[in-house]
Amino acid sequence: NNSEIEKLYCAGQIVKETLLMLEEFIVPGVTTLDLDKMAEEFIRSKNSEPGFKGLYGFPFTLCTSIDEEVVHGMPSSRKLQEGEIIGIDVGSIYEGYYGDHAKTFSVGTVSNSKKELLQVTKDSLYLGIKEAKVGNTIGDIGFAIQQFAEKKGFGVVKDLVGHGIGKKLHEEPQVPNFGLKGSGPKIEAGLCLAIEPMINIGTDEVYTKDDDWTICTKDNKPSAHFEHSIAIMENEIKILSE
Repeated sequence: NNSEIEKLYCAGQIVKETLLMLEEFIVPGVTTLDLDKMAEEFIRSKNSEPGFKGLYGFPFTLCTSIDEEVVHGMPSSRKLQEGEIIGIDVGSIYEGYYGDHAKTFSVGTVSNSKKELLQVTKDSLYLGIKEAKVGNTIGDIGFAIQQFAEKKGFGVVKDLVGHGIGKKLHEEPQVPNFGLKGSGPKIEAGLCLAIEPMINIGTDEVYTKDDDWTICTKDNKPSAHFEHSIAIMENEIKILSE
């Protein structure tokens, strides 16, 4: 209903503003722990709580995934270096409802192949969102993302998926970034989803590091991640984190 979507929108705006605030600090020499502290303070200042901290035992506000790290990287005293890319995923809880949003940033000047990776991943997210309309299916979203990214020669991660979002961060249905047109659950008005392509320069295969959180590409080539939370209305798609 509308009051629920209003709260999801507020939660989405908080994570949007968090990443906009962090952007100017994403420079060589900053540590991911510094960024994490800034983000936590910012979210708490907005009458909101970090959405990831404590969830499934994760101890931080941000997931910070650098270069070959796909998602779920843990903030640390590691300093960012010129030429790296960093995916930052952030969640919020506003009046019991979750916001979820991710972007991948360049640290200083990055290679052309990384620039292209970022552009393709971001474009694939918007192509996926466009398909998330009433009357389509969940498979239509994944199909659009996969077709576009694979045509450009990139690997689409299959082991991790987007998800429904609401009073829980992860709700049904799962939203894969690959799939067949017309497959999966039908999309109905009122559905709220987090769509989040994870796209790799090389293989689509991933593994989990010894910290039990950080997911990396098997060939150690760079990966990018962009995510928006959306609400599907009768006649429009509302991007909650934009």
